[in-house]
Amino acid sequence: MSNDEVIDTLNDLIETCKDGEYGFRTSSEHAKNPELKTLLLDRANDCQRGASELQSLVVQLGGEADTGGSALGAMHRGWVAVKATLSSYDDKAILEECERGEDTALTSYRNALAKPLPPQIQAVVDRQYQGVKRNHDQVRELRNRLRAVS
Repeated sequence: MSNDEVIDTLNDLIETCKDGEYGFRTSSEHAKNPELKTLLLDRANDCQRGASELQSLVVQLGGEADTGGSALGAMHRGWVAVKATLSSYDDKAILEECERGEDTALTSYRNALAKPLPPQIQAVVDRQYQGVKRNHDQVRELRNRLRAVS
């Protein structure tokens, strides 16, 4: 895999991280439950740290690191706001949108891991993928709990 291809792959993951950061932060602002607000804000901060780590790798490889999210992520964030508004900022609806965002993130990381990345980059991407899986599972579990009481 060429250096440029590695940089492109990392920049794609940076967009994914930034999308997650913005999505979780927006969701935190709209959540009613204080514990959920804190959890979502923590996830936003995790995504921010992940993006920073990947940006450092891109720079180490001599590339220019992406600093923003994707157009698809911007649409998703807009959908989070619209759907939350339509459902009176219901925490369950917010968690459903967070889970949808994490589904997209899982796909992005799986696609990256399917590529022949250099071992040190592969290790970072795999570690971050495990974090995305943890986020996804935690969001799904919370959503399922809210569905059970609805």
